[in-house]
Amino acid sequence: MNNVISLLLSIPLISALILALIPRQNARAIKLFALFSTFASFALSCSLFASFRATSDLQFVERVAWIPQFGISYYVGVDGLSILLVMLTTFLMIIAIGGSWNAITDRVKEYHILFLLLEAAMIGVFVSLDLFLFYVFWEFTLIPMALLIGIWGHGRRVYAAIKFILFTMFGSTLMLVAILALVFIHRDQTGVLSFALSDITRNPIPPALQPILFAAFALAFAIKVPMFPFHTWLPDAHVEAPTAGSVILAGVLLKMGTYGFIRFAIPLFPSAARDFAPLLIALALIGIIYGAMVSIVQRDIKSLVAFSSVSHLGFVMLGLFTFNAQGMSGGILQMVNHGLSTGALFLLVGMLYERRHTRLIADFGGVAKPMPIFAAFFLLVMFSSVGLPGLNGFVGEFLILVGAYRANALYAALAATGVVLSAIYLLWMYQRAMAGPVTKEENERLRDLSPREIALLVALAVFIVWIGVYPATFLDPIQASVMQLLGGFK
Repeated sequence: MNNVISLLLSIPLISALILALIPRQNARAIKLFALFSTFASFALSCSLFASFRATSDLQFVERVAWIPQFGISYYVGVDGLSILLVMLTTFLMIIAIGGSWNAITDRVKEYHILFLLLEAAMIGVFVSLDLFLFYVFWEFTLIPMALLIGIWGHGRRVYAAIKFILFTMFGSTLMLVAILALVFIHRDQTGVLSFALSDITRNPIPPALQPILFAAFALAFAIKVPMFPFHTWLPDAHVEAPTAGSVILAGVLLKMGTYGFIRFAIPLFPSAARDFAPLLIALALIGIIYGAMVSIVQRDIKSLVAFSSVSHLGFVMLGLFTFNAQGMSGGILQMVNHGLSTGALFLLVGMLYERRHTRLIADFGGVAKPMPIFAAFFLLVMFSSVGLPGLNGFVGEFLILVGAYRANALYAALAATGVVLSAIYLLWMYQRAMAGPVTKEENERLRDLSPREIALLVALAVFIVWIGVYPATFLDPIQASVMQLLGGFK
């Protein structure tokens, strides 16, 4: 298991290369091989999780000099802050590839190659322990995602892709400047040029520079989350992206922002993180309420789910900046919960769109009659997103609210309104689209889910229920790392 992370990174990269050699006319072989590759990656990540020890130590670490004259190394590993996100990435890639089986008929080879390259880049973000390596993977995720939106998206897909690139690159540029500043500060302190996170954190950053550097990192991560008011790129990207693109965008790419805070911004600049916490919590609370209220008035189901991400990720940010064990553990678990629940919602919306070629709520009504299995899965996933006890969303939101209450009772009270509002917009949408009599003649002939679609949704439902019923499986591995992170604030 010494090189398991390198193997995990290599599987999608090598698979993408092999796909390039398969004749494009053989679309079925391309799809089968891409799906096999994602299963192999998920199986390896499960092995990684099974071998993971619930300690604060970095595990499965690999460190090799890459560009030694500039202090750059290939330095990777996982701990409790990243192990669940690696598993989430590999799992949702199966859902994305499986969910694209019939939806993508044009440029099938290029589509699957881009998804595999995107998988490698996303895993790289979560395992990188060298700031230069992290930045390379962070930036590389832009290319395949933008192409997936711009080529296989809908309507204003090019506009959405360009907006996605511009927003993310603006924040990334500031982060690059901050990374270089960190490295040169470390060199001045120690005489050693190194981009390794473990080397840089050995010496405290001068207090006068912490606010500036933290702000640069925080802006890049806040745009990626996205936090209010940097969220405007997200609805466009979600609505115009193909279904699988929306699943991965919501399920994984947005988590790169929240992960960046706990991996880099908070431990590197603890005093600045404390100083900025009230501002970030305020923005998180605004995002929770604003995202929910805007979701209520949406007429497009996919747009409603997109704006709900702004609200749900506000909960994650609130939990991370409470600086207590309950809030931070809940925030990390809620990253996974959001990936599962919102990813499943986008998948369900995509299945409905494939049948009706519309996403307007007004074009549906009584869909549960011709599609009872679909409606049942939609109800389960909707309840998980609302935070129904016994399902995954409840555990994360409960821990975050407990942590918020410990930090300030007002935070918990305001955040709780987001829970109520989420029930309003999701239940109201379900009532109009799924319940009651069939209101459109076209909906009477809708076919229910196929075995392939049922299998994808069952896989998601297993984790949704598992986390809700027995969250210790997923909470235990992160506890020690959370307590170590919080130790920097005592």
